[in-house]
Amino acid sequence: MSAEEKSGAGAPAKKKSAMPMIIIAVLVLVAGGGAAWKFMKPKAAAPGKPAAEASSAKAAAIYYKFDPAFVVNFGSEGNSRYLQITLEAMSRDQAVIDEIKNNEPAIRNDLVLLYSAQQPEALLAPEGKEKLRAATLDAVRKTIAAEGAKPEAVEAVYFTSFVIQ
Repeated sequence: MSAEEKSGAGAPAKKKSAMPMIIIAVLVLVAGGGAAWKFMKPKAAAPGKPAAEASSAKAAAIYYKFDPAFVVNFGSEGNSRYLQITLEAMSRDQAVIDEIKNNEPAIRNDLVLLYSAQQPEALLAPEGKEKLRAATLDAVRKTIAAEGAKPEAVEAVYFTSFVIQ
């Protein structure tokens, strides 16, 4: 035997097939893509519920600012004081915001009467302000309900400024 035959240089080397590695790589990609698709697709609605209800996402909040601020005098005759409130109403329904805007004079009238009937001592405590905020929400809801709008769609009112002098 020659030196070439002993070293195996003359014999063709066995090549390892790349086919199993390619198959494994393709399977990993397909499995990963399937998993990503499963988590990214929109969830189906539960039976009996529209797709909009199945989604837990809420519509964006829309705010309406009453401008100018409310300024009223209140308190007993000998102890007249002033109250200034900047107010915003919040809903997720543009039609309800439009209804508030269209009925602002009636809402402002009711709120001026409500604010001027307050006692200064009650409004100094946080609980008093919270009661007034709840009464304000009720007054706004009552006015738009009388016009045929959905009162429960007014979710909240916020005092963005509250000054007693």
